[in-house]
Amino acid sequence: MTGGGDARRAEGEEGRGTGERGVRLRPAHRGDVPLILELIRELAEYERLLHEVVATPEELEAHLFGDHPGAEVILAEWQDAPGEGEPVPAGFALFFPTFSTFLGRPGIHLEDLFVRPAFRGRGIGRALLAHLAGIVVERGWGRLEWNVLDWNEPAIGFYRTLGALPMEEWTTFRLTGEALEALVRGSAPGGAGR
Repeated sequence: MTGGGDARRAEGEEGRGTGERGVRLRPAHRGDVPLILELIRELAEYERLLHEVVATPEELEAHLFGDHPGAEVILAEWQDAPGEGEPVPAGFALFFPTFSTFLGRPGIHLEDLFVRPAFRGRGIGRALLAHLAGIVVERGWGRLEWNVLDWNEPAIGFYRTLGALPMEEWTTFRLTGEALEALVRGSAPGGAGR
């Protein structure tokens, strides 16, 4: 997590929750890296993209908790009843700042939002999104954005109930691997160039 207390909104360093049955949100810390990677893998499996996960614990630790963190993570934990065992990891949100030149303000890009199947339908996804919306407002930023796979109709329907609007006139482009390296070298993959 980056510095400051913005993500620690309700109950100080350990996050927010009532101590009763329900969801508790908290900022991730360095010791959570194995859990974060486990949740990333579960999300990738759900999205049929597990074969693309190459992240290592060392990379996540360096890029989430190193000198220049690239993203923040909020963990969602579920407590069945007060005083009955430890809260169970139920999901997470991984996000990072963006900047809108049109608004003249930063915003948040939500890279990953995942709730484990056994915990769906309990308001955890909504709680995570509401928490992130609160961070945007507290920081005086302008918006919260994310992508969703076009086949994920349950998620699309859920986002619409929150008032989120699809940006259908936009197409996401990505440079990675050889194409990224080729651009750095000044050549284009496949011999095409300008």
